[in-house]
Amino acid sequence: MFDVLIRGATVMTPAGEAQLDVALTKDKIVALLAPHSEAQAAEIIDAGGQHLLPGAIDIHFHVRAPAYPERGTWESETRAAAAGGVTTVFEMPISKPCCATPEIFVSRREQGRREAVVNFALYGAPGLLDAELVHGMAREGAIAYKIFTTEAVPGREDEFEGLCVPGEAEQLRVLELVRQTGLVTVVHAESQPLMDHFTAQVKATGRNDALTHGESRPPVVEALAIAKIATLNDLVGTKLHIAHLTSAHALRTLQRWQGSQDITGETCPQYLSFTEDALSRFGSYAKINPPLRKEADIEALWDGLRNGSILSVTTDHSPFTVAEKERARNNIWAAPPGAPGVEFLVPMLLDAAAQGKLSLGQAVDLMSSNGARRFGLANRKGVIQVGADADLILVDLKAMTVVDRQTERSQARDTDYFLDGQRFQGKVERTIVNGKTVYAAGQITGQAGDGQFVRP
Repeated sequence: MFDVLIRGATVMTPAGEAQLDVALTKDKIVALLAPHSEAQAAEIIDAGGQHLLPGAIDIHFHVRAPAYPERGTWESETRAAAAGGVTTVFEMPISKPCCATPEIFVSRREQGRREAVVNFALYGAPGLLDAELVHGMAREGAIAYKIFTTEAVPGREDEFEGLCVPGEAEQLRVLELVRQTGLVTVVHAESQPLMDHFTAQVKATGRNDALTHGESRPPVVEALAIAKIATLNDLVGTKLHIAHLTSAHALRTLQRWQGSQDITGETCPQYLSFTEDALSRFGSYAKINPPLRKEADIEALWDGLRNGSILSVTTDHSPFTVAEKERARNNIWAAPPGAPGVEFLVPMLLDAAAQGKLSLGQAVDLMSSNGARRFGLANRKGVIQVGADADLILVDLKAMTVVDRQTERSQARDTDYFLDGQRFQGKVERTIVNGKTVYAAGQITGQAGDGQFVRP
């Protein structure tokens, strides 16, 4: 007698697709059974015609709680995750104050435990360069560490204290400290000196239109920062991961070090779908860092996904309010960078598989399995096998997902100009977190506190 039995689905196992019944007890997968088995359960889910996949893991996610509840909360943004088939989010350390000490880490962790609808992990910020602080966050369960190679955003210094590390000597020390923990260093890679150079050139023209954003941060800014941090890592040998790759130049730079050190990278749906022309159409709503690029960059990133040089597709979900975006509509320099997107990571990748850009197995790896392996969750998350966590999604590959920002679950739904009106082939029908259905038939059934804290 099991707690839950999922019958009739095509199951994506590590060996490929198979017709199986999947049994859950408490928060674990406890049996993979022949189809139409005689097994019994307290809850039987008829999944005929659907695919059962590991729940998606969004390894780059921002809610910023407890800061700025007007933008989004643990509950609101993880409800959006649940609706999108994301069963675990990795929350970045930007908050107020920045998550750079064990005390702040514990406070954020306990709030997440009270409020999150899906599972969550927390990054720490190691840039205070204090070994006890870095090791303390590891002891409390940090999934990894994050740094920016840029300076803090003016006026938001407390949100980035310990996170922004523009100096090369300080970057080297971060790599040394994180290596001692055995965890991964994730890097927002843009060269501050080069960005200052291009920004000064553009501002000297007096322009403040949306396209100046990309001109002030061209691909070489990203590529140079990757080259510098990877060169420093030649001395240290820590695990390195480059956040949100946007360009062919950045990807080529990453590839030069792959094979000689432990370095991986990710990209995001917006960089796979939109060019810099979106800035002309949507203005401040399309401002993200690093910026959108050109069609050739999009094609290069898809090639990187197919050949395995890009590890993961993640959202960089980053909610702001309409008022914040509108205040900067006519001055792109003042606009806050970021956009929501956690609800549509899975449909976007299912659509890519339907269009033949990826195989379904590659899509699952990119949104789930690869991230789990990279960040110390192998055999627990991102996989359907006996003993793994019961974080699962049922999807209909023939159904359509039609994006309407008025019905999105994110509190920042009204700023979603990127995806509004988009159509994706593939639809999330049910999301199961820790053995419990938290989303089904278009309704959120999960509650605050259903999510568990995840540590490597």
